[in-house]
This record gives sequence, C-alpha cells and structure tokens, in this order.
Amino acid sequence: MSQILTTVDNQVATITLNHPETRNSLSCQMLEEILQAIESFSHDENVRVLVIRAPRGTKVWSSGFNIHELPVSGRDPLSYNDPLECLLRAVARFHSPVIAMIEGSVWGGACDLSFVCDIAIGCPTSSFAITPAKLGVPYNISGIMHFFNIVGPRIAREMFYTAEPISAERAVQVGILNHLVPVEELESFTYAMAGRIADNSPLANRVMKEQLRLLADAYPLRPETFEYVQGLRRMAYDSKDYEEGKRAFLERRKPVFSGK
Repeated sequence: MSQILTTVDNQVATITLNHPETRNSLSCQMLEEILQAIESFSHDENVRVLVIRAPRGTKVWSSGFNIHELPVSGRDPLSYNDPLECLLRAVARFHSPVIAMIEGSVWGGACDLSFVCDIAIGCPTSSFAITPAKLGVPYNISGIMHFFNIVGPRIAREMFYTAEPISAERAVQVGILNHLVPVEELESFTYAMAGRIADNSPLANRVMKEQLRLLADAYPLRPETFEYVQGLRRMAYDSKDYEEGKRAFLERRKPVFSGK
C-alpha cells in the first residue's frame, strides 16, 4: 500500500505524506516513494512548484526517520547513499521551488526535510525537534549545514544539544518558518503562494533556485577537517550509547547513556 499521495493541479504538484500508522515516519518505503514522485515531477514541464505536506488535521507532520530501520552499530546511519540523504538532495536539486506546508510536529530527519525545502509555511500546531542526541546518533556534516543555513550556529546548537521542540511562534522568529498562519488558513495561504510562484517565469525561478543552492553550499572544508569530523562521527555510531539509544526508544523508556 502506498504511503504517499500525489496530485498536480494548475502547475502545482503535491506530495502528501500519508502513513498515519507510523505518524508519517520516513521509512525506506516512504522515502523511495517520495523519490520516485520527485523524479516523475522533474520530467513534467507543467510542474512549476512542489508542495510537501501531511493530511489536513494531522498532529504529526512526520515523526522522522524510522528508528526500526537504523543500521546496527558500526555502520554510518546517515551515509551518502542512504535513502534519506538521497531524498534531501533530490528536494534541494528539484528544478522548481519546493514549499513545505507544516501542520503538526516535525521530528528528527523530517526537520532536515523541511529545512531543505525552499519555503516553509506553518500553523500554531507546528513544532520542530532534532533528536539524534536522544538516540546516540551522530548527525552528518550536510545535515548540520542545513541547520546552520536556516537558523545559524547558536539556535542549531541549542536544537541539537537539547533535542527539545521549538514552537511555531519561535520557529517563525528564528527563520525556520517563512509564515505562521491560522490552521484554517494554512492550505489556502500555501496554495495561493504556490499559484503566485507558478505565474512567474519558470526558467527564471529554476535558474535562481540553482544559484541559491550553490551559494548556500559554498562552504570550503579541508580534506583533513572532513576526515576528522567523520572520525568523530564513527566514535558515536560505534558506541554503546548508540545501541542503548535504539533499545530505549523501542522499549519506550528513557535511555541511560554511559558516554562510551
């Protein structure tokens, strides 16, 4: 059974995360379905805007990466070719603007998904929490840079260290959300903006999107520094804390981390 819904209307494509049984967790199946949908839309010259959303009335936009599918200790949980990383690149490189329409809470890797969208529009039920510290999972360089680009180093540090949710009101203040609107207006506001974008030159928007992406990624990093960071990450995903974080989540208890 498909875990997403797709539509195209008036040059606006929509991907709806639609697996309430797992609170729209980013399982390998859902990630693959979204990737296939984006690939299909990328070949449709009629598509000028893409909206990623959850069903109306949802309490959780996405609960993040499916914890049951985290790899065993000793393997990087966020390597370059993993489905979540492939999806983030696909959204960032999609030929047209992508809008995240956020109703409900956003957790873990789903924060990263919303951050790589070009525009994010939320409502009072929106909140954002990046939670690798609760699981002993080391985040990767590209993901951290997504946070730096959106909220800057200080807010990014707070979000990563505390793993606590940021409310919709604060999210709009720190730049996570472009707009905060009443929940009953969220859909009409989002699609009105999508319509205005679709009315503009698609070629100009595609060129500007690629320019903005390249400029946002223009952070030089020495090979030695990259290897050092990767070594630090290996310490975490080889650790007892990583195994304890996964076990505690699956057993629905608070983890007891040893720092080893």
